[in-house]
Amino acid sequence: MIQLTNLSKSFGGQTLFRDLNLKMSSKQKIGLIGRNGSGKSTLFKIILDEESHDTGEVLIPKNYKIGTLKQHLVFTEKTVREECSLVLSEEEQYNFYKIEKILFGLGFTAEDLEKDPLSFSGGYQIRINLAKLLATEPNMLLLDEPTNYLDLLSLRWLKQFIRTFDGEVIIITHDREFMDAVTTHTMGIQRKSLHLIQGNTTKYDETLALSDETYEKTRQNQEKKRKELEEFVAKNKARASTAALAQSKQKMLDKMEEMESLESESNLAFNFKYKETPAKITLRAENLGFGYKEDEPLFQNVTFALENGKTLAIIGKNGKGKSTLLNYIAGELPEQQGKKSFHPSTSMAHFGQTNIERLNTSATIIDEIASVDLKIGIAETRSICGTMMFSGDLADKKISVLSGGERSRVMLGKIIATESNLLLLDEPTNHLDMYSIDSLCTAIEEFKGSTIMVTHSEMLLHRLADALVIFHKGGAEYFDGSYQEFLEKIGWEEEGDVSTAKSSQSKVEVKPKVDNKERKRLKKELTQARSKENAPHKKELEFCETKIMELEEELESENERLVEASNSGDNSVMIEASQNVGKLQAEVDELFERLETASEALDAIEEKYAPQMAELE
Repeated sequence: MIQLTNLSKSFGGQTLFRDLNLKMSSKQKIGLIGRNGSGKSTLFKIILDEESHDTGEVLIPKNYKIGTLKQHLVFTEKTVREECSLVLSEEEQYNFYKIEKILFGLGFTAEDLEKDPLSFSGGYQIRINLAKLLATEPNMLLLDEPTNYLDLLSLRWLKQFIRTFDGEVIIITHDREFMDAVTTHTMGIQRKSLHLIQGNTTKYDETLALSDETYEKTRQNQEKKRKELEEFVAKNKARASTAALAQSKQKMLDKMEEMESLESESNLAFNFKYKETPAKITLRAENLGFGYKEDEPLFQNVTFALENGKTLAIIGKNGKGKSTLLNYIAGELPEQQGKKSFHPSTSMAHFGQTNIERLNTSATIIDEIASVDLKIGIAETRSICGTMMFSGDLADKKISVLSGGERSRVMLGKIIATESNLLLLDEPTNHLDMYSIDSLCTAIEEFKGSTIMVTHSEMLLHRLADALVIFHKGGAEYFDGSYQEFLEKIGWEEEGDVSTAKSSQSKVEVKPKVDNKERKRLKKELTQARSKENAPHKKELEFCETKIMELEEELESENERLVEASNSGDNSVMIEASQNVGKLQAEVDELFERLETASEALDAIEEKYAPQMAELE
């Protein structure tokens, strides 16, 4: 297993991270999170020896292989077999049987092996890359945004693959639901440090928030104590009777470590402007159909009525026409089949790749956002720029120098500046980090108007979708229900490819089907058993937390008594208060030890039940 010791990295005088430490355990699967630009991908490159580091060590055991799944798909050979054979060593150059075993395990047929890699869908091209990776027999996988540009079916397949991979994994992804489904631990680069906990991203955020709160309380108490000591020294150092005491207090001051204020991290804050409408139905679509070639329609007979305040999600495989349908609804394509009836008061705001490409590259960010509505003042425009993380001078940058992710944020800024009651959003989560996606999701939930969105994020689908247009079975159909209802009633007919695997040696495991009722019963029993084991430790944890807060208040009061007694020279009170402080501090220290023991016990119980719970998901 790999080990990182005191690892530090800077770029151009800016510190990305410092003194990172990590020691991985067997079969540990870690989700790596952090803001865009925090150094996640750089850390991967350092582990892979593709990037140097300033200080520290990366220790990798002898013969321990680390594999990485490349985001960009580049194929040079004419057949899948030849493409995958490129990774074989000289000794194994003609060991096609090894390649075939892996490809069969990933759902390919014997006929597929002779096909051009470029003839497959994006999801199967990812599997070809995975086959090349597995042929090197890695002990560990580093996966940097493997979910990018994958459709829902490919994402669901990849999720199952990572869960059953027999080795260690570190994964970077902006998809919170995907990460939580495949990992055992969550690790974050925040404030240039590395934090690791057992559990999902929600537990990580809660743990860090509690840690920050405790740190800030301690810092404030220390600042208060420092100020009191400084005042005492200033008042008493000149007096002969109190000079010795003042000198003692100064020594205490000198020994106090400086606790810096915690740095706040930038976060996107979405708040879409709602334009009032009396409409109950925002849009009626009747038998919509479109194709770039007359005899090859991408969709036909798409019919639905979109109620105001509801969200319609367009889902399905890549390249089937999802974005085309959204652009057709937006009026960006010539009408071919069917009829669209918008309520007269309907006002649209459209976020799509075509819109981003139309940004004026010679304009500044602030000018581009201001161009949406002449009534928007400079103060409001700058506020929107700040919301999109372009505060101060950053708002004056030209569009031409921005990255793809930054241009997406500018486009979102333009959407925010637009009063609307119908949002059209095409993959709005692309280029956003996990926390920004949370903010976007909340903003769509709170938007009073209607939303039509194209997304591959199951988190967004579960939280937001009231109805669906599904591209499957060679066409598109409307489904009046949530995404969960779709999965339960219809589901993806293309799923189950892995169950046809012809080899069990490819590291892809296929688990026997469990009846839904049986699964629910087993899950309930496991949950109850886990809760029963957790109960005494949770009770201990709550007791310790409450008691520590009470004792810290008493400790603060006794410290105040001690300072007052020192100022007045009341030795008897000073002795009593000093003894009380010592006694209270000892109790607090003991409670913190009990707190840590209870927390470790809860983590151990969670680890014990996690594999069984994962099997029933």
